[in-house]
Amino acid sequence: MAKAPKSVAGQVVAITGGARGIGRATAAALISQGARVAIGDIDAGLAAQTAQELGSGTIGLPLDVTQRESFDEFLTEVESRLGPLEVLINNAGIMPLGTFVDEDDATADRLIDINLKGVIFGSKLALKRFLPRQRGHLVNIASTAGKSGFPGGATYCATKHAVVGLSEAIRQEVKDVGIGVSIVMPIVVNTELGSGLAEARGFKAVEPEDVANAIVEALQFGRVDVYVPKRIGSVMRSQAVLPRRVVDGIGRFFKGDQVLTNLDHAKRAAYEARMAETIAGDSQAAQDDQTHAEETHAQVA
Repeated sequence: MAKAPKSVAGQVVAITGGARGIGRATAAALISQGARVAIGDIDAGLAAQTAQELGSGTIGLPLDVTQRESFDEFLTEVESRLGPLEVLINNAGIMPLGTFVDEDDATADRLIDINLKGVIFGSKLALKRFLPRQRGHLVNIASTAGKSGFPGGATYCATKHAVVGLSEAIRQEVKDVGIGVSIVMPIVVNTELGSGLAEARGFKAVEPEDVANAIVEALQFGRVDVYVPKRIGSVMRSQAVLPRRVVDGIGRFFKGDQVLTNLDHAKRAAYEARMAETIAGDSQAAQDDQTHAEETHAQVA
């Protein structure tokens, strides 16, 4: 007998990076199923605007996933206004690209802070709320890049591998106490983050709504591995059992080695400009913090 889907109606769902792209599409899909949704985003104004456009009582709040205090305040506000948190979707992420040897340290730091540390903070804070209730569902957005390595995005791939491993370990810790964990692994998605990327042979870029629908389905059926599209899963799983030379050949056949290197920079210009500002701003903030720490130390000495 087929498993009956679990309703998400009335559930309180928080989505990071929810003002645009996959986050926004997922919010819309969950709202259509009757969920009560809160979106958090570093762009507080856009989060509020998106929430207003989505309607149905959706709230938009400021959130910096790289700061544990900001994340905790976000989830506390969500629960204060909507009720006990039942689903956290760790969606916020960035993807600046380029050859590994030319990547500056500020870019690597920002990738790790957002793509990995943000997921760690969110997962811990959500689980502290889930465990006493023995219910809840954690959805971590990784990527097919979390199951393989793609030239042009070495550190990005590293963060997504880490998200997959983190999620697998968390699941083993909580699977017997009523808490679900889903790992979402899409190919290139037609969003600003995915703009200007090449497509693998036989796998056209998917729409954010495709990922959103897969997330809703994962919540309804308790799915762990969520590949988008589903058929890419067989390609990813084959890499674990096939010889290295065969895996390399498959990668070349599908042109996977060109997805993050054969870029259309004109189409990607807006995203690259926004990433440059984000990375520069974070680097300056880190320098300011270091200067403040040195000055404080000097005063104490």
